[in-house]
Amino acid sequence: MIRYLNLGGDSGVAAYANNEGLIEVQFSDGWIYRYTNQSAGKMVIDEMKRLAIAGRGLNSYIGRVVKKRYESKRR
Repeated sequence: MIRYLNLGGDSGVAAYANNEGLIEVQFSDGWIYRYTNQSAGKMVIDEMKRLAIAGRGLNSYIGRVVKKRYESKRR
């Protein structure tokens, strides 16, 4: 996983991993959520990847748009 830059300074996202058709997001509480093209939609996944790389806005985007459209979660 790649450490999330958290340029806003107050994100709940700690790290992420981009793969073909999916993104995994690790939150500061240790939970890792897998979001896929099938569970959230390709446009949503593409935007999540863009925000992850930019280091700003991913946590709020998940809260506002993605919500519970994850495929799975684990610790």
